[in-house]
Amino acid sequence: MTATSRRRTTWRSRVSSTGLACAVLAGALPVLTLGLAAAPAAALPLPGGLGPCVPGDCPDPYPPVNNGTIAGRDNAVNIFVGDDFLVRGGAAEAEGRSVVLGDFDMNKSASAGQVYNIGEAGVGSRVPPPVGADWLTTGGGVSVAGDQRLLAEDGVVRHAGGLTGTVEAQKTVQDDEAVTPYDGLRDQLTSASRCYARVDGASRTPTGTAVNRGSEIVFTGDGTSELQVFNVDFDLAGSGGGQAGISFANIPADATILVNVLGSHRTINTYSGGIDDTTDPLNAYRDRLLWNFPDATTVDLKGTGQFQGSFLMGEQTSMTTVSLPGINGRFFTTGSLTHTSAEGGGGGQEFHNYPFNGDLPDCSSAPTAVGQVSVLKEDADTHAPLPGAEFELWQESNGTAGLQTSGDTPDTKVGGTYTTGSDGVSSSAVGLGSYYWRETAAPPGYELPDRVVHGPLRLTAQNAQAGVRITVANDPVDVGPGPTTGSLHLVKKDAKTGSRLEGAVFELWRESNGVDGLQTTGTKPDTRSGPGCATDATGTCDFTALPFGTYYLRETAVPEGYRLPARPVSGPYEVTEENASAGMNVTLTNKRGEPGKGK
Repeated sequence: MTATSRRRTTWRSRVSSTGLACAVLAGALPVLTLGLAAAPAAALPLPGGLGPCVPGDCPDPYPPVNNGTIAGRDNAVNIFVGDDFLVRGGAAEAEGRSVVLGDFDMNKSASAGQVYNIGEAGVGSRVPPPVGADWLTTGGGVSVAGDQRLLAEDGVVRHAGGLTGTVEAQKTVQDDEAVTPYDGLRDQLTSASRCYARVDGASRTPTGTAVNRGSEIVFTGDGTSELQVFNVDFDLAGSGGGQAGISFANIPADATILVNVLGSHRTINTYSGGIDDTTDPLNAYRDRLLWNFPDATTVDLKGTGQFQGSFLMGEQTSMTTVSLPGINGRFFTTGSLTHTSAEGGGGGQEFHNYPFNGDLPDCSSAPTAVGQVSVLKEDADTHAPLPGAEFELWQESNGTAGLQTSGDTPDTKVGGTYTTGSDGVSSSAVGLGSYYWRETAAPPGYELPDRVVHGPLRLTAQNAQAGVRITVANDPVDVGPGPTTGSLHLVKKDAKTGSRLEGAVFELWRESNGVDGLQTTGTKPDTRSGPGCATDATGTCDFTALPFGTYYLRETAVPEGYRLPARPVSGPYEVTEENASAGMNVTLTNKRGEPGKGK
């Protein structure tokens, strides 16, 4: 019997002894509730029985990344997304079953391959879901751009919302109850993520150290513990944010590795992990390595590696952007996911279906996140919603009235930094209790209020379904006689002759969601400024009365006889008090298209 077989047998025995039945259906995985009739145990799998391969045809061991024949079938969920799943850039494949509680939206770059495979990948573990099982399940709609195709050829695409575009599957099924089998799983994953990272508000005791040596991050274990715990409060990247290697040392055979990556904005930028399991040491830890992000609202996974291990993102307002060539392990986020390619880089990014067989901390007594606590930020005079305000969320935990953020017994901070979106709202799914919002940064152009702590907001069993919200108003900054807004002056020219071009159409977007780059879709897009503009006979467009901040231009149409640029988004452009009087000047060009085609 192999080590993998031993771990899988142990897990099945433990589940049986606690009375948690795992009767697998071909179309859906039942959701198990942590702690039901559970006897005390030192360790458990992920919530809902997530992680191990679900029979009947699980390979043992799993093959390395390859393009050979089908090696087995796995009916487990390989990708879980608590909000929206966006396919962008040149991303190519998501192997294994995917469950998305929100929308699945595919709109790849025009220059990339126009296909996205889901369920079965041409290159991967070559362990797809069973034929005829649900390969993609969504609680919202499925949208595929007009000239693109979503391929789930031997599986079922089950969707609660609408379906637009080309989907090639054994069949597509509109089902209002598509994600009902997963009710509660999102909150269970959030609770588990927080429990893995912290015990009674304090960081879980590490068993080893993580050191960033500039070009390599080295995790050194204690050599004995069956659960190796590392707490990391920095980006896993090299000097200056470049790529770094990742290695483990002094890890016992068959030990589970839990890496808690703490902080509100985190990046992994690495070349570690490879296709050949015999040549890259990181691959050896794949089925028992979990990267846990309990706090992060933004996660960026990039570099050139075939990265190994499973992921858990516990913050439900988060956006994780994956541009690594490969993720080899389960991927569970309670927030949103963007699968894309690096700007200016090649496509072909893939998720590969590999199980997680590790034993994690027993979080059966951890409180389940059952309700939303939110804050609405608005203008004090007009009551217009204000994006860009930053808050901390704190839970009352020390028995002293009011919020205490320091001292020997502070209250408990929940997550990282929360930023209000275009609707002026920021929220978090939490357990029952009393909470405070503390404003740490006002929206651009506004002042912090005299009182920055707001609450308590009491989330109870009676109001948990509706959630609790507080509204906080801000006054504009009193800037005196100086300018309060700026402008952006655009000139469009022929790339070769320099002559000015009439008829180029642009949208202007303001950075408002705290995520680098322009996002025009999803749950928290940036904010569009005005109706747009077409260049006049002098080739110019003027955008005026712009509040100070960061902006992007997106070109949506070109003059007759010209081509849309490969990158129609330009920026960022900073409108500041210093350049308000003169305005920002931007020159952009178009190349001619083929004669007579106008494109």
